[in-house]
Amino acid sequence: MELNVGGIYEHVKTGNHYKVIAVVKNSETLEELVIYEALYDNQISKIWARPRESFTGEAKSPDGTLHPRFRLISKAF
Repeated sequence: MELNVGGIYEHVKTGNHYKVIAVVKNSETLEELVIYEALYDNQISKIWARPRESFTGEAKSPDGTLHPRFRLISKAF
């Protein structure tokens, strides 16, 4: 799955929206990480990091079916 930096993504389980800020590499492992911002009131943190493989992977939706964990709903311009 190609990531759209600046794009808005929806999480399959929660329906919450996030903006992808960057795709970076871990300095020790060179694993790619996705840096993204919560676009809702999140008291824990607004900025998150997740391994690219996890961000682009699949998750069960509330009805129990597998879907992409995040789906692009608005591309960056």
